[in-house]
Amino acid sequence: MNKASEYQLQIEDIHLSFGGLKALSGVSTGVKKGEIFSIIGPNGAGKTCLLNCINSFYQPEKGRIIFEGRDITELKAHKIAGLGIARTFQNVELFAHMTVLDNIKLGGHVHLKSGVLSGGLYFGKARREEMAFRRHIEEKIIDLLEIEHIRKQAVHTLPYGLQKRVEIARALAMRPRILLLDEPCAGMNLEETEDIARFVLDIKEEWDVTIILIEHDMGVVMDISDRVCVLDFGLKIAEGDPADIRHNEHVIKAYLGEEDKTYSRLDA
Repeated sequence: MNKASEYQLQIEDIHLSFGGLKALSGVSTGVKKGEIFSIIGPNGAGKTCLLNCINSFYQPEKGRIIFEGRDITELKAHKIAGLGIARTFQNVELFAHMTVLDNIKLGGHVHLKSGVLSGGLYFGKARREEMAFRRHIEEKIIDLLEIEHIRKQAVHTLPYGLQKRVEIARALAMRPRILLLDEPCAGMNLEETEDIARFVLDIKEEWDVTIILIEHDMGVVMDISDRVCVLDFGLKIAEGDPADIRHNEHVIKAYLGEEDKTYSRLDA
């Protein structure tokens, strides 16, 4: 890919298939540091498969993924998390009977440095590290996502919209340099969707975190994205700023195949 130094994350000629089904066919793109980079496309386009390749849930058959100059294609998922790539999922993946605070704390343990003995006995360095980490969660993450009032509640008692916030909070506890958000607004009403969009912008601006976003709500995508990549049947069919994507004929055809309806959807 040309101008490699321009990108914090490079995706080069990624191929992925399941049996005879081609999920991704030669997808290449690059994500710049500090931007909101959205990946859109119809159902089955390969969006989540691409995220799964980035954080190594899937191993591509061909191609490379380069993060800050390092080839991470063959690293295990926990190693990629340790490098600073965090993830949320389409469906809420939390420990339902644990509290909000405990769920969030689990996200950050990948970075705790204290040894087994001090950790097990909880004294000295381990205690100081744990207390500093807890302050970071309470002063930064919980405050940012406006979930102070539910911090001691069990996750299973919360409505879906708040559970999605907790999942984002857990990902932020990993202190990511890149945050992968897989349909964070799915299943939400208008007010909840507007809140999530606001939180995503706050994360970008206040934390200087690069965000890769999969989202079906075109209003959110067009409002907050710096650039948009469009997939269809595992192929990249367009990439550019939201204004260009909104009026791209290939994108219009991929969504509904009828220009008047599709423009209405993309401009929603």
